[in-house]
Amino acid sequence: MARKFLYAIAVIVALLIGSLVALRLWSDRLTEMAFVPNVTFASQQKLGPEAWRDPHMWISRPGIENDPAHWLPPGVIPPAKPLPVAVFFVHPTSLIDRSAWNASFTDKVSQDRAALFVKGMASPFNAAGELWAPRYRQAAIGAFLTGEKPANEAIDLAYSDVLAAFDTFVKAVPGNRPIVLAGHSQGAFLLRRLMRDRVAGTPLARRIIAAYVIGWPVSLAHDLPKMGLPACRNADDVNCVVSWLSVADPADTQMLLKAYARRTGLDGQSVAASPFLCTNPITGTDGGSADAAANLGTLVPDFATATGTLAKATIPAACGTDNFLHIGPPPALEMGPYVLPGNNYHLYDVTLFWANLRADFEGRVAKWQKAQ
Repeated sequence: MARKFLYAIAVIVALLIGSLVALRLWSDRLTEMAFVPNVTFASQQKLGPEAWRDPHMWISRPGIENDPAHWLPPGVIPPAKPLPVAVFFVHPTSLIDRSAWNASFTDKVSQDRAALFVKGMASPFNAAGELWAPRYRQAAIGAFLTGEKPANEAIDLAYSDVLAAFDTFVKAVPGNRPIVLAGHSQGAFLLRRLMRDRVAGTPLARRIIAAYVIGWPVSLAHDLPKMGLPACRNADDVNCVVSWLSVADPADTQMLLKAYARRTGLDGQSVAASPFLCTNPITGTDGGSADAAANLGTLVPDFATATGTLAKATIPAACGTDNFLHIGPPPALEMGPYVLPGNNYHLYDVTLFWANLRADFEGRVAKWQKAQ
């Protein structure tokens, strides 16, 4: 009986080891099977800027009731007077379904999830007088896991929406008002391209206080020179770009780097093995490290109530030689089930440093005002 039991244990261990080896060897293929859409790409009409004159085409914008971007964690007090700046925020991917390459404006699941992302990730900027976050026909998450033609077409459609929304935003913002650009993940990926096409080499570039391009690599050689603004080197720099990608240790970033390498830079060249920007969100500097004591507040989510609370002095940050932002071992906080394989804290890039990002934003706006 004991021998049979040991045999059974040995078989279970062997199967477990085999499963782990298979997952390691074919993880990319398994991920594609789970997330890449299994339908033909459906061509859709591009919309012009006039479509975004409709308030319903925005998750957040001035005049919207129950605007999710204006939520604040308990204990955070809004400024007595809104900051004289307009923020354009592009939300990350909220379509994880395989049944379509692009999200529909009427798809309740992805739209509700997008509003939740705006609540957690755009709220650090809500001290601004104006905060705008458009709805757009975002590419499905699987579009970033393959280099097939439908993926590129889906991303192009998403970009056309963001570009049209941005043109409406710029027309609605007074010509003397400074602007902050912000986006996460797919939002950051599209924001890079928008900066090349609408900011670089234009008078608008002088109005950009900062661009927070978070959660997608900004290649130092192939993206940054085309974006019209340099990297932010110090916490009080303006007219510059901020970016980081968060991982805990030990980190396995192979899948992330493969996804990065699938896309070309803004100059049309391959970005494979190209170093990318790492801003330390605690210090606001290009590179460097900071102890957890300097973290002003991590937003710990409560997914049941779609809210959260701030935990201070818990998570450090250090830009590594691999260009990723390392947060030490997985934090002892209840962050929910959305940490990705390889200790990838992608979904939490913003919320890990919610209060520091808010302070960074307010500090750069103050620096801009003083300079003017």
